[in-house]
Amino acid sequence: YSDLGCSISNMLLPHNNQASGKENLEDNNLTFLFSILGDITQKGYEKKRAKLLAPYPLPLIRELQREHVQCNVPFHKELDFLFCFHTDTSSASEDEGSLRRQAALSAALHQSLQNAESWINRSIQGSSTSSSASSTLSHGEGKGTSGSLADVFANTRIENFSVPPDVTATTSSSSARPAAIDLPPSGIVKGMHKGSNRSSLMDTADGVPVSSRVSTKIQQLLNTLKRPKRPPLKEFFVDDFEEIVEVPQPDPNQPKPEGRQMTPVKGEPLGVVCNWPPALEAALQRWGTTQAKCPCLTALDVTGKPVYTLTYGKLWSRSLKLAYTLLNKLGTKNEPVLKPGDRVALVYPNNDPVMFMVAFYGCLLAEVIPVPIEVPLTRKDAGGQQIGFLLGSCGIALALTTEVCLKGLPKTQNGEIVQFKGWPRLKWVVTDSKYLSKSPKDWQPNISAAGTEPAYIEYKTSKEGSVMGVTVSRVAMLSHCQALSQACNYSEGETIVNVLDFKKDAGLWHGILTNVMNKLHTISVPYSVMKTCPLSWVQRVHAHKAKVALVKCRDLHWAMMAHRDQRDVSLSSLRMLIVTDGANPWSVSSCDAFLSLFQSHGLKPEAICPCATSPEAMTIAIRRPGVPGAPLPGRAILSMNGLSFGVIRVNTEDKNSALTVQDVGHVMPGGMMCIVKPDGPPQLCKTDEIGEICVSSRVGGMMYYGLAGVTKNTFEVIPVNSAGSPVGDVPFVRSGLLGFVGPGSLVFVVGKMDGLLTVSGRRHNADDIVATGLAVESIKTVYRGRIAVFSVSVFYDERIVVVAEQRPDASEEDSFQWMSRVLQAIDSIHQVGVYCLALVPANTLPKTPLGGIHISQTKQHFLEGSLHPCNILMCPHTCVTNLPKPRQKQPGVGPASVMVGNLVAGKRIAQASGRDLGQIEDNDLVKKHQFLTEVLQWRAQATPDHPLFLLLNAKGTTVCTATCLQLHKKAERIASILCDKGHLNAGDNVVLLYPPGIELITAFYGCLYAGCIPVTVRPPHAQSLTATLPTVRMIVEVSKAACILTTQTLMRLLKSREAAAAVDVKTWPTIIDTDDLPRKRLSQVYKPPTPEMLAYLDFSVSTTGMLTGVKMSHAAVSGLCRAIKLQCELYSSRQIAICLDPYCGLGFVLWCLCSVYSGHQSILIPPMELESNLFLWLSTVSQYKIRDTFCSYSVMELCTKGLGNQARGINLSCVRTCVVVAEERPRVSLTHSFSKLFKDIGLSSRAVSTTFGSRVNVAICLQGTSGPDPTTVYVDLKSLRHDRVRLVERGAPQSLLLSESGKILPGVKVVIVNPETKGPLGDSHLGEIWVNSPHTASGYYTIYDNETLQADHFNTRLSFGDAAQTLWARTGYLGFVRRTELTAASGERHDALYVVGALDETLELRGLRYHPIDIETSVSRTHRSIAECAVFTWTNLLVVVVELCGCEQEALDLVPLVTNVVLEEHYLIVGVVVVVDPGVIPINSRGEKQRMHLRDSFLADQLDPIYVAYNM
Repeated sequence: YSDLGCSISNMLLPHNNQASGKENLEDNNLTFLFSILGDITQKGYEKKRAKLLAPYPLPLIRELQREHVQCNVPFHKELDFLFCFHTDTSSASEDEGSLRRQAALSAALHQSLQNAESWINRSIQGSSTSSSASSTLSHGEGKGTSGSLADVFANTRIENFSVPPDVTATTSSSSARPAAIDLPPSGIVKGMHKGSNRSSLMDTADGVPVSSRVSTKIQQLLNTLKRPKRPPLKEFFVDDFEEIVEVPQPDPNQPKPEGRQMTPVKGEPLGVVCNWPPALEAALQRWGTTQAKCPCLTALDVTGKPVYTLTYGKLWSRSLKLAYTLLNKLGTKNEPVLKPGDRVALVYPNNDPVMFMVAFYGCLLAEVIPVPIEVPLTRKDAGGQQIGFLLGSCGIALALTTEVCLKGLPKTQNGEIVQFKGWPRLKWVVTDSKYLSKSPKDWQPNISAAGTEPAYIEYKTSKEGSVMGVTVSRVAMLSHCQALSQACNYSEGETIVNVLDFKKDAGLWHGILTNVMNKLHTISVPYSVMKTCPLSWVQRVHAHKAKVALVKCRDLHWAMMAHRDQRDVSLSSLRMLIVTDGANPWSVSSCDAFLSLFQSHGLKPEAICPCATSPEAMTIAIRRPGVPGAPLPGRAILSMNGLSFGVIRVNTEDKNSALTVQDVGHVMPGGMMCIVKPDGPPQLCKTDEIGEICVSSRVGGMMYYGLAGVTKNTFEVIPVNSAGSPVGDVPFVRSGLLGFVGPGSLVFVVGKMDGLLTVSGRRHNADDIVATGLAVESIKTVYRGRIAVFSVSVFYDERIVVVAEQRPDASEEDSFQWMSRVLQAIDSIHQVGVYCLALVPANTLPKTPLGGIHISQTKQHFLEGSLHPCNILMCPHTCVTNLPKPRQKQPGVGPASVMVGNLVAGKRIAQASGRDLGQIEDNDLVKKHQFLTEVLQWRAQATPDHPLFLLLNAKGTTVCTATCLQLHKKAERIASILCDKGHLNAGDNVVLLYPPGIELITAFYGCLYAGCIPVTVRPPHAQSLTATLPTVRMIVEVSKAACILTTQTLMRLLKSREAAAAVDVKTWPTIIDTDDLPRKRLSQVYKPPTPEMLAYLDFSVSTTGMLTGVKMSHAAVSGLCRAIKLQCELYSSRQIAICLDPYCGLGFVLWCLCSVYSGHQSILIPPMELESNLFLWLSTVSQYKIRDTFCSYSVMELCTKGLGNQARGINLSCVRTCVVVAEERPRVSLTHSFSKLFKDIGLSSRAVSTTFGSRVNVAICLQGTSGPDPTTVYVDLKSLRHDRVRLVERGAPQSLLLSESGKILPGVKVVIVNPETKGPLGDSHLGEIWVNSPHTASGYYTIYDNETLQADHFNTRLSFGDAAQTLWARTGYLGFVRRTELTAASGERHDALYVVGALDETLELRGLRYHPIDIETSVSRTHRSIAECAVFTWTNLLVVVVELCGCEQEALDLVPLVTNVVLEEHYLIVGVVVVVDPGVIPINSRGEKQRMHLRDSFLADQLDPIYVAYNM
């Protein structure tokens, strides 16, 4: 290690002599170095340490280490992902763990002192010589190795760090260090000088770069490690990478800002006026006492006529009375209800400005803080709950209102005011004059000079819908009034007309506050008058010769609409028409149109004064009244494309994609403005860049009430330059408006932060999109221009949603035409796709108090599915561009390569087997009988009176029993009737058509006795013959049955007129009813020549709608019965309860065969009896103390949904196994909820399990009595789509819970196989389950509907790797095998088989394999009104059918919810959403969805849907 030692000693050369630092860092460094050099004993460590440290004084080393700490503060960010830092604060802890932790820390801290190359060299040296290096570096990581660190650091550039922060100063940058690093106290650490060069740290003291000291051998080693030895073995083992969501790449041609950094713009100085009052209250006192008769405020009645004028004298006297009452008359003298500084709610209607003004000034004089809010109309006002939250957080217990308003509030039945949702309990105080006390002569309000104490709180609704209180200080209120007075050049006695809401924003600032400051006369025009008489404000200007009018664009628009009514109005008196929403994109066209119409009425062009305002920054800029004849201010015609990248570009080419904006004048007097980047730190923008407008907050005292953190980020912003250094020390306020400062310091606003939609990295403005929507001939379709635009986050990006109210008289045709044109317009003008466009009925969107649309509430309704659209258009195909690339299947990877790859990767071949039949001790007498008929004859002789079967009816009473002898006798009679009546020969097929019961069993054994082949068929349903009889007919034809055995009732049904309407009844084979059997003995029971002869046919319709019949030989029957007997430990003294359909699969075997073979008693419960008595199955189990019971999923679901907690008197503690018989993936959620529900009545959580069988082998897995409990695993859904199995922890995103399908039966072997190559797979792959067992069926009898399923399903061999050439049967199900930690009965570790789904049900989409049930589970969760759901594909489109169990107006709510959830969870775009009535999705008797039948009905247009949405 001589070379390395040399570089270490160089590292520790004298640096500079300073005071001592942290205690034992030198130990850490050396421990780290030695852990790199190799494992070393404690003694060796001491020796090495002493030798290395001998030449150097101790304080020097400590100082050097302190330097390491300090230099690395900015570097921690890079290291966070490499190390899990644990610092040991106790300085004396020397155990191995702490040494390692500190070593890891030192590793991080040394980083800056060495070149990356040499650091890597050491890592590699360590990993090649010892294990301790990797354990040190991967502490807390688990599986990281030094090699991977080497790769990371090879790409890490260390040289060009910016200047480190001065750690001694408490600047914001120093607070960004990770909390886990234990730095020395800042007092000790000396910061580097700002000018010192970073690279000097890279050299050792003698000026030689560290990297040149590295040993040449290590360098060679490093170079060989960097160079791959040979190409990767792609052809042997192919593993798909994780799906990566496409990140949209930035457009190389996108415009970038090119200007210089802007400098803050100042407004003109605020003039020093000698008579400006020290506080607003002082102005009121002055005018109220000296100019008492002057008019202050005029209110209008409903028709728009002046009804009352408040003079300054009245305002002063009434405000005084109110102030006195509030402070002295509400409580007792010792316990007043209100103290100065308390908050009070002001609840006044919009048509009563007088009472509001008195209340507002009364509060100011009493030094209580008014919080004006809207009058609550109902208990569930839009945003009402959030207003309540604001009132609660302000600690408001008192609300002021008028008598009339109080009477109009919603009341409870006993006359009290209702408790509004989310509101605190309020005391209501009426402020009408007659209820106020006159103040005594000696009482005077306290009017002090304005300071930073709060004056009033204005509520503001944020983008997310939360309500915040903007607290305005007295000095801010005063200086804003001064600035407005100067900017608008107000003079005493002027008349102004105010159409705005006087409770907030510009309406309050001009009409209530600046009004009093300048002794103006305000005419207040309420919203209700504007609705009935839109021209009223123009008439008021004309009548009162008003100098100033305060309006919004909407008022200009309405006045133009009503213009024809009034020809003789004059607006010549107006010197300022203040348009307060001049920041809107459509304000410029409104102003132009209004001017062109009213110029003939005396309106001067220079009088139009747009302004921009926000609750936080108040008035940001206002256009000053112009001089007649002067040139009008300029317009900016901006490129929409440039705006979307935040850049100002003048649009020259395309008129359509241009945005024309007018200026909003200059910065306010005494103000200062800058533009900062909208996100991240407040960095100053370049001159051609759009950013958030900020104005200086010199006066201070503004804040969000009770929200210190948000206040700091909004009201105390210090802009920084591109290097991150603060520019000046003046704090600014973020206005929430986006814009820029143009030529001549004119301010232009292009949008609001709240309306910002950032889609794929480009910024769009909600208002611009609304304007586009309105521009597309919206008159016919959109009700009153009401359009809401917002974005929702779906699949890693924001998506634009447009919701509009539809006119009641709009036709479907008009609506769809408008919708498609809007989509095109937004696409061409804004170059952005609309994800969803919805039309809702008129007047149904949540409203703000002044009638606008409450955006955040609308968005909430959309996301929770309560918007109830009447028309909807989703365009996910055009919008969603960030889906992962479709998977390309790797061509030409053969089974041999896969197997070798598995071996190379150390993976087991996925196979499992049940116990070996040969090794099981079985002293059973049954074994000597080869055929079930022999077993029955033997039992009839040996135990003639032993009961085998017991059939129950709906009441739980026994309707029929069968002992061994009775069964044998009846079977003989049926055999003789077959020979006599039916004239059948051995080998003929006989259809058995019986309801579930003992007659079916006797008929089955009768057929065997006669040598016929029984075919059990579900009887047709009398009420739905047209649906059920054709299946019976088909099985009769396909099985070529020579005869039908049935009951008299069913025989009549088969020949009835109703049956004739469904099928041709004349061609039935011989029908024999077995109700009255002749007492005739059979000459001899037929004995098949070999056990390979056919015993019975098992017909079943699969979920894909295919009818298949499989052949079961006598040998397979005996083998199957024996395997079940061994697995479940069945013998003659046992009882089991069966609640299953007995027509096919394992249900038939358990119902008809097992009892005869094992001798146990079966209690038979027909599942249809549960419809009239839900308790039947469980009460039977409880009454007979059954230990083992079998049921189907539909039975379990009936009990879970229907019984609830009503199962009184039932005790299930006797149940050892409750087995669900199924041919599908276990329904874990159903079995879990069943176990949970009946846990209280004794059901053990371990009892419930499932079976697995398929067409080729009806029983592959069955839990049984011995062996470990069924295991569950969570697998990653994304990997499953790639046919890979990756286990994850519970709660992991995109995880799926799977349960083992019981234990594999004795004598059964399974292997997991690639269905395409037929090669065996490793246990981390999903593949087809192949089975080998003595009881596999011997082949298909015939397959109706598909002749391509050949015999290879039964006798097929692996294409590779099976020397024994075993014959396997293909189940057609996908699954995987996992070795568990549990011990099987054989003593070895237990292999669990997990079934994932049927191969022919899977959907191949985007190159991935999806299981319908996974998509359906996601969809069912999205809305409470989805009863059932099914999915299938149609021409590469995913079709989702949902059953709606709510009201029909919810139908269209489901479309976006379904689209969203499938996109989010499965990375698929839904093509069609079909909403249908409950019960439309066909479900078979086993409770399985018939998706293919549904697909056929959809394609044949037979679903009668409520709504079909085709996503574009």
